[in-house]
Order: sequence, then C-alpha cells, then structure tokens
Amino acid sequence: MAAHQAQKQLTVPTEAELLQAQADLWRHSLYYLTSMAFQCAVKLGIPTAIHTLGGAASLPDLVTALSLPPAKLPFLRRIMRLLSMSGVFATTDNTSQKQEGIIIYRLTPISYLLLDGGVIEGHPSQTSVVLAASSRHCVEAAMGLADWFKEDTTATGASPFENVHGATLFHESFAELDPENDVMFNEGRAAHDNSGFAAVLRECGGSVFAGLESLTDCCGGDGTAARAVVEAFPRIKCTVLDLPRVINNVSATAADGGLVNYVAGDMFKFVPPAQAVMLKLVLHHWSDEDCVKILFQCKKAVPSREAGGKVIVIDIVVGSSSGPTLEAELLMDVAMMVMTKGRQRDENDWREIFVEAGFSDYTVVKKLGARGVFEAYP
Repeated sequence: MAAHQAQKQLTVPTEAELLQAQADLWRHSLYYLTSMAFQCAVKLGIPTAIHTLGGAASLPDLVTALSLPPAKLPFLRRIMRLLSMSGVFATTDNTSQKQEGIIIYRLTPISYLLLDGGVIEGHPSQTSVVLAASSRHCVEAAMGLADWFKEDTTATGASPFENVHGATLFHESFAELDPENDVMFNEGRAAHDNSGFAAVLRECGGSVFAGLESLTDCCGGDGTAARAVVEAFPRIKCTVLDLPRVINNVSATAADGGLVNYVAGDMFKFVPPAQAVMLKLVLHHWSDEDCVKILFQCKKAVPSREAGGKVIVIDIVVGSSSGPTLEAELLMDVAMMVMTKGRQRDENDWREIFVEAGFSDYTVVKKLGARGVFEAYP
C-alpha cells in the first residue's frame, strides 16, 4: 500500500523537461565524439597550423596549410564548430576586408597547450596526453566497465584496463604488449606530470624548496622537475629515483652536467635519503594501501621535522563543491579507476593516508588549479 502511494506521488516530468532530457541524453551518449574530434585536431596539427599562420586562420587557410583535400573543407567546418563550442578554439567573423561570413579560428588557452614542441609559461605541450587518453587502449578499457563491475576482482585487484588488455599500464607487461603505445603513454605521463610545475616553483617554491639542502624526486622520470628545482635553488642536491627501465632511458643530454643524480630502484623498497622527498602526481596511480607503503618509505628517508625533514606531495585534490576544475577532477578519478588501481582524493582522503603512514602533521601549502601542494611532516 505504501509503495503504491509513493508511486502515485512521483512527479512526472513535463513535456518540456522530457524534450530537454532527450537532448541531454544525446549529449551524454555522444560525448565521446568530442574527444575523438579533439584527437583528430591534434593528429592533424590544427593548433600548430593556426599558430604558424599568425594565430588566426580561416577554413581555406587550414585546408591549405594541412594539405587536406579541398573536398574535406565542409567536414572540417563541422569539426571546428564542435571544438569551438567546447572551448578548444575561438571564432571571430572576418569583417576587416568585407568578407562577411568568413569564420576566423584562433587559439584558446586549451589549444595553446597543444602546440608542437611549445612550452607556454612552463607548461610543455600536452599533445601526448590527449593522444594517450583518447587511444583505443583507454577507450576499450572504459567500454569494459560494466563487465568489470560484475566480476569479483578482490583477489587480483585488476583494473578494467588489465581485464581487457591483460597488461598493466606503465608496466613492463604493457611495453611487451604494445611497445609503440607504451612510449606514447610514458610521454603523456611525463608531459602531464611536468605541466604546471613551473607554477609550483613560482607560487610556492620559496616556502617549499628554499632552505633545503637535498631533495629526492620519487618517480622523477628524466629529471625535468629536479633540474628545474636545481636551477631555481642551486644549493639543493637533487636525486631522481625511478625504475631501472626509466633511468636506463634517460638521455645523455638530460644526465649531463651532474646537476641531478639518478638512482634506479623501487620506491616500495627504498627511497634515497634526503632532507625532503617529493612525490609529484605519483600517488593518484596507487591504492590507499600502496600509498601508505610508499609514504612510509619516504618518511624513513627524511630526518625529523626539527631538522627540516618533510615529504612534498603534489597531486590532484578533489574539491568539496562545484568549481571550475571539479568536472575534470571527477573525470580524472574515473580515469584512474579504469586504467590503474588508484584514485583522486579530497583533502580528508589525503589526511587519512598521511596519518596511516605515521606522519605527525601536514599542511596544504597552496591549491593550483586541480593540484594541491602538501607538506607532510615526520
């Protein structure tokens, strides 16, 4: 009887609401086409072409610059219209030469990040990030979500990516499965991890790094971030720790000069001692249990708080309310669920991990976009 009464009290959507809902349904079902159009623009090199043409280009300009068949111009217009609506490009009508109706495309902050070989305010080109995130490996893994939810993966802890491909991302198993795309994924991770680090140095480098005598950068890759620290604070002796297959591929140019010391190893087992240890966009790849293990090793590597010991964590912090980066943070969280065993965390999650790893206290130094800069003290 109660269930029947509750059913009678349900508010039926109006016709206008249902029509809007249908449009929203189409939008959610077809969001992937925005990602594919985005990928297409990167593969064609449209942002770089617009930049090369002086920062403004019409469709005929782009067709010529990209050496596309002229017959593809109407189709390119449709792709550019979608990407302009989503903020990848900006548009203006060219009326300066009485060419009304001619759309001129310009770069936006998003497309500035996609210039080949470009570094904008310390942000390296993110083209490899786009290509990796929209690759068939990630798309196929996401398509396996429903099957993954139905399986009991408690024993293995396998991610949807592992379930679908039988290999682990950023691991030797994936390198053996697809060497070419393994390189692309690692380039994407490096570009993603190093993006925004210049802002960290500018905004809070004085409080985070000034006064340090030594620093170990865990999972520091080719040492790009470590070299930036040394250039800003020459007194700091920096060590980069990463897996042997990463360190062995560090170019002679990157390793030259002795600015940074490179150590091949496993952060789960040992972290080279230093006054401070840095984990930059590392922990979101790992489960809470693994994060505690990593942080425990980092805590062992630094001296007491009184001696300046601390662990610097730079990672995504999910906001507690709506904000300009919240949707990106939540998408990144689901991406971690699909492709790794990790997740994105809010400040309470970070606090729990720091406490579990045995730290006495922590502070949020600054929030920069979706990233937070933490200091955890022994």
